[in-house]
Amino acid sequence: MRTKILRNIFISVGVSFALGQLLSAGTNEGALNFGNMPLAGHPPTITTFDAPGAGTGSGQGTLAFCINPRGTIAGGYIDASNVFHGFVRGTNDTFITFSAPGAGTGFHEGTEAVGINPMGAVAGLYADDGAVFHGFVRATDGAISTFDVPGAGTGPGQGTSPANINAPGAITGEYIDSSGVFHGFALAKHGALTTFDVPGAGTGPGQGTNPFCNNPVGAITGWYVDSDNVFHGFLRSP
Repeated sequence: MRTKILRNIFISVGVSFALGQLLSAGTNEGALNFGNMPLAGHPPTITTFDAPGAGTGSGQGTLAFCINPRGTIAGGYIDASNVFHGFVRGTNDTFITFSAPGAGTGFHEGTEAVGINPMGAVAGLYADDGAVFHGFVRATDGAISTFDVPGAGTGPGQGTSPANINAPGAITGEYIDSSGVFHGFALAKHGALTTFDVPGAGTGPGQGTNPFCNNPVGAITGWYVDSDNVFHGFLRSP
């Protein structure tokens, strides 16, 4: 789970830097000129929060991963025993916390919600008591279903790791095989599963294909690691 978090943090830093550059270009060169709408407006408001039950020690606390158009946030929190749990935060600061069936209760095991779509369906992963990853979907009524991609490894740090769920309910993510190689998958709402590897992706441990986001029409973007451990971006069309 720590590997997943560190990777998400690394990507967030990169996205923030890129956005800052884009906004700067828009201010100076008109790249983001939306008619007469000024870029500068009221200062943004920042609201901080902690999920109920989140630990307060080093390496513990609340991790918000995704927000939908309604303002509902999905994420995870690490409790005082260093176990992960999922949460959904409503716009009125109400929290629903949950753990996927089969989630482990040991160090850095448990549930991590990583994506939420406009309807409020949540996708994520959980680590069982053997530190193997599995995927889950939490429906808007709170029902949780779990799944594993065929070919996913069954050893510690292996398994199925969803990354996002789009408006129609399709999920994309990665699975790690028994050799520690990453592969992509796309899972339709009604169960049709497609696995894929980006041309040029490496086949060694820690290399391979890492989907990160899918849009409403099913285009998938992410990155892959080649045989020299170099990162590259990719776009998979619907």
